[in-house]
Amino acid sequence: MKSRVSRLIVLGVVVLGVAGIAAGCGDDDDDGGTTASETTVEESGSASEPENVVAAAQATPDLSTLVQAVTAADLVETLSGPGPYTVFAPNNAAFKALPPGQLDDLLKPANKQLLVDILSYHVAEGEVLSSDLTDGQKIPTLQGDDLEITLDGGSVLVNGVAVETADIQTGNGVVHVIGEVLIPPGA
Repeated sequence: MKSRVSRLIVLGVVVLGVAGIAAGCGDDDDDGGTTASETTVEESGSASEPENVVAAAQATPDLSTLVQAVTAADLVETLSGPGPYTVFAPNNAAFKALPPGQLDDLLKPANKQLLVDILSYHVAEGEVLSSDLTDGQKIPTLQGDDLEITLDGGSVLVNGVAVETADIQTGNGVVHVIGEVLIPPGA
């Protein structure tokens, strides 16, 4: 009896493994030479593409602090709208690098407008892929001030901050992950 149960378990594991391999070997037109940051999805709403920029952030553990800030600023509905938007999304390390206590202060209801201004400085209207960026380009943000793009070899810099992961496409725009929180002039 015990050996029969063991065989059933092994058979189940093998079947699941084969099913997983078969699912991964489907005809996806993969050229085999792109990385996750280079991959773009052509059709909006495909199974592998997040519904919107907020859903993309929510699905990325390293953007959990950004999700918390977007929620505190009441920007979830706006950024879940039709867009399209380009978001330069600060990762968790970017928020940790803020001076001690600054993030906690920004998340307080009394500082909501400042938080909205800072987060809106990370968002531009329209979908701007990394391949669309040019050296010296100015990108107007929802906050009102411009971001400046610098191309340095193979790197894209936004206000001097490197884009760590580019071109995360969503149903309403694109997300580029950066390693610092961008502070708008005068904030």
